[in-house]
Amino acid sequence: MPIPDRIERTMDLAQPPERVWEALTSAEGLGGWFGDHATVDLRPGGTAYVEWDGEDFKAALTIVVVEPPARFAWTWGIMGLAATDPRRTHVEFTLAPSGGGTRLTVVESGFAQVPDELLDTAYGGNVEGWRKELAELADYLHAAA
Repeated sequence: MPIPDRIERTMDLAQPPERVWEALTSAEGLGGWFGDHATVDLRPGGTAYVEWDGEDFKAALTIVVVEPPARFAWTWGIMGLAATDPRRTHVEFTLAPSGGGTRLTVVESGFAQVPDELLDTAYGGNVEGWRKELAELADYLHAAA
């Protein structure tokens, strides 16, 4: 069975789009739910770096869309490929007001370019990763409320 090209998740959050935007785009926010430490150059073409304590891994995110507080997107390397490999996946966050909160949609696309031997690691790892990270985003926002 072929692996889909994209992962898509939608969740409703109690916080307004401006608060969710801050959690997605600031160093404090990204370092609070997506990793343990982050730096962010918030502009198209800018880079965000996210690090996790206890892991020898630092994610470099190339920012491609900054439309506060509605759209934020980056590209990043594919798990299992060398950092210098030009293939990337595209991660896009779309925020929409919903009641008193926010409907957040996250789409990561570009898995069709992944070599067959890395599909389980790259696609499967990110399916599980987004499940975990989005739960951490909800917890982060709830704790900060």
